[in-house]
Parts: sequence; C-alpha cells; structure tokens
Amino acid sequence: MPFINTKYSQTITPDEEEQIKSALGKAVSVLGKTESWLMVGFEQECSLYFRGEKSEKLAFVDVSLYGRAEPSACDQMTAEICRIYGEVLGIPADHIYVKYTPTDNWGWNGGNF
Repeated sequence: MPFINTKYSQTITPDEEEQIKSALGKAVSVLGKTESWLMVGFEQECSLYFRGEKSEKLAFVDVSLYGRAEPSACDQMTAEICRIYGEVLGIPADHIYVKYTPTDNWGWNGGNF
C-alpha cells in the first residue's frame, strides 16, 4: 500500500506522468511492495523554494507506506526516485527531497488492514 505523491515546480506532460508512474511501479519492489497496490499522485506547478531560491526544477516526493521498510531499502528507493526524475524530467538529484512516512493504520475498502 504505498502512495507516492510528488510536488513539482514545473509542468509535466501526460506522457511524462505515464513514464514516471510506470517506473515507480517497478521501483517499489525494493521496498517489498508491488505495483498492484501502488497509488501515485502528481501536483504540478507548485511554488517550491530550495536554498532560498525558486528553481524551475524541484521535486518533493512523499512516500507513504503501510508498515515499515528497512533503511537500506529506503536508500535504494531514493536512488531510484532520483534516477527516474532525472531521466524523465531533468531534475538534478540534489534538487529532490524524498520523505518516507510509515504507518500501521491504513484504510481501504471500508476497513483497515
């Protein structure tokens, strides 16, 4: 049950969304998760500042997880996220923050797991 939501400082095309969604669907396996439960969100044209400046290529990626992942798996996932966003959108890795939020309470289909 991961949800990966990204705030971008730029506009992204439907094709770029599809490429990112597909790549993240594969990448979540490093967290022990599958694409069949992955939800992905895109928030474009966010007003983001980093290091005191407004850059045209920034991303904040929030990875919410049901349960916990090992720190080494999160490290691998961060590398994958930076690679994907670099390849698809040209965002430098040092302009991407990734946050992991584990939870033991996750609801779906009228109940909790």
